[in-house]
Amino acid sequence: MLRGAPHEVAGGGGTVDGAAAVLFAAGIAARSGGQVLWCVTRPDLFAPALAQTGLASGRLIYLEVWGRSRTGIEDKHAADLNMNLGDRRLRLVLELARALIGTPRHLSQHPGGFVLTRDRLDDLVPIEPAAMKDRQVIEWDKDDVDALRMMKMDCLALGMLSCMKRAFDLLSEHKDVALDLATIPAEDPRTYAMIRRADTLGVFQIESRAQMSMLPRLKPRTFYDLVIEVAIVRPGPIQGDMVHPYLRRREGKEDVVYPTPELEAVLGKTLGEPLFQEQAMKVSMVCAGFSAGEADQLRRSMATFKHTGGGSALRDTLGNRMIAHGYTREFAEKTFSQLEGFGSYGFPESHAASFALLAYASSWMKCHHPDVFCAALLNAQPMGFYAPAQIVRDARDHGVEVRPVDVNRSRWDCTLEPTEHEDRFAVRLGMRMVRSLANGDAAQIIAARSDRPFSSVDDLWRRAAVPAAALVHLADADAFRPAFGLPRRDAMWAIKALRDEPLPLFAAAAAREARAVLEIHEPAVALRPMKARGEVVEDYGHVGLTLRSHPLSFLRADLARRRVVTCAEAMAARDGCWLDAAGLVLVRQMPGSAKGVMFVTLEDESGIANLVIWPQVFEQYRRVVLSAGMLSVRGSYSAGRGGGASRGAPPGRPLGGSRERRRARRRLPIATRSRR
Repeated sequence: MLRGAPHEVAGGGGTVDGAAAVLFAAGIAARSGGQVLWCVTRPDLFAPALAQTGLASGRLIYLEVWGRSRTGIEDKHAADLNMNLGDRRLRLVLELARALIGTPRHLSQHPGGFVLTRDRLDDLVPIEPAAMKDRQVIEWDKDDVDALRMMKMDCLALGMLSCMKRAFDLLSEHKDVALDLATIPAEDPRTYAMIRRADTLGVFQIESRAQMSMLPRLKPRTFYDLVIEVAIVRPGPIQGDMVHPYLRRREGKEDVVYPTPELEAVLGKTLGEPLFQEQAMKVSMVCAGFSAGEADQLRRSMATFKHTGGGSALRDTLGNRMIAHGYTREFAEKTFSQLEGFGSYGFPESHAASFALLAYASSWMKCHHPDVFCAALLNAQPMGFYAPAQIVRDARDHGVEVRPVDVNRSRWDCTLEPTEHEDRFAVRLGMRMVRSLANGDAAQIIAARSDRPFSSVDDLWRRAAVPAAALVHLADADAFRPAFGLPRRDAMWAIKALRDEPLPLFAAAAAREARAVLEIHEPAVALRPMKARGEVVEDYGHVGLTLRSHPLSFLRADLARRRVVTCAEAMAARDGCWLDAAGLVLVRQMPGSAKGVMFVTLEDESGIANLVIWPQVFEQYRRVVLSAGMLSVRGSYSAGRGGGASRGAPPGRPLGGSRERRRARRRLPIATRSRR
């Protein structure tokens, strides 16, 4: 093995092939001198097994995702990753990484962007052909184009628009209900009741942790409430300290005071707080006498003065003009602080209204037709905050029957199948859920079975004429069990006897007799059935979800002995109660405005638990929090907004497994978030 040369070994994680790839790579790396750079998604390599190949774990340098940073990798974090900080080359790499922080990842273009000018565009700016046919690209920066008074427009697409188009098509095809975004029933009480419960997984815009926490507080009952909901959970209103005053006034805990009738006309709809960008501009015009051009210049400047330090001049100008118009200096300072927040990002009202329409439409579809919504959402993946496993689980919690991938019934997309209830359909998972299966191979299988369903693996192989590798992917996904009653192992055993092409003699015999003619007859083999937990692991590895028991259910007895409660019990605990919980990690979030606070969502067989990990605890358990697929945590439940500090709690016992895995699964002292 040449030192310094690039080498690559890939294998499926958690599979036999993946283990073989790891051992193969370890055996080769053991023959090289010096340290070995090992790229992993999580540090779960088993050191004793590596030692058997001759590779000492001390020679490994893990390369993994370590979270965002504006200053670079600290020395202690590099040491945790087994990096030799005394190596000059490593030091140079880290210095180069720090130098690249803040550099744009790429210069991009909007696929639907266009520029309007009075004269010919190619007489004004240089253009060149784009990669797409009959498209051109302007080489100038967007700010330069704006400085020349050209009109630049960006027509952006949204994944939820495609999802809703699929949902409306399914609704019309299977339930004979013809609707679109314009004709969907408005102001539906059931839909708003679902939204107020924060039952919005998969819904556009209001499915994030922050939005789910805000929904029970804001309690939307009308469409304009949704407009405010979409706009209020943004960096601009949050950093401008407009959120909490608005909520207090909405709940009647604080009086709404308008210094002038003119200001009431501008901020009346939002209870005295400028939640939208045009409101911020209008406030400067009404309170400080800014012209429309000056207000627009103020809006443009707000986005840059935090980085350029030019805010003091704007503050003085706005403050002096407001005082001249009869407002107090205190009110002027507060107004500028609110406008300052929009430099971090705020919504125009029209933008918020457009997003609120999609939020309401997707909520209505989920409320009244959860089967249609689930199928459309799965077919629109990847999008949103949640993986297909969480989407399917949520749908099943809402009474939707979900059926597995079936070589005789599944199409490429997920489809709807009749049930004993006329108004409710079952969701059949499509072949798109099978990892590594090519669309073309799936199309051949679907076309071949149009005349009659397949009767066996051999029959499918001959009629569809797909490679044996495609059948392996289907067997891994357990797609032969519903059709032929063949478990994974039995299906794989049947596929092992196949080649990419049948022998010509047997192919001619099969064509003549119009039935499958076996190339070999061998006695039936009784294979040992796979254990239930093994089936679940294979489901997640090859489909991304399981219709069997939740993985945590197999550990529940052991967890119960250790007094680890379910996520549902944790979220229903008394305020301030200390407890232990465990679950699979669904979401990790650390917003830029969170000041180092990490938000994590765990899932077990009972539901989800929302966690707040404070910066001190995050730094202490950084490696565990960022890399572990499952966490056992210890914290205090808080019925309030912020949760109680719990960094003083001692870590609990490990969940089991190897020493390295036990270290990665220690209980973290954190605070559980309030229930929704």
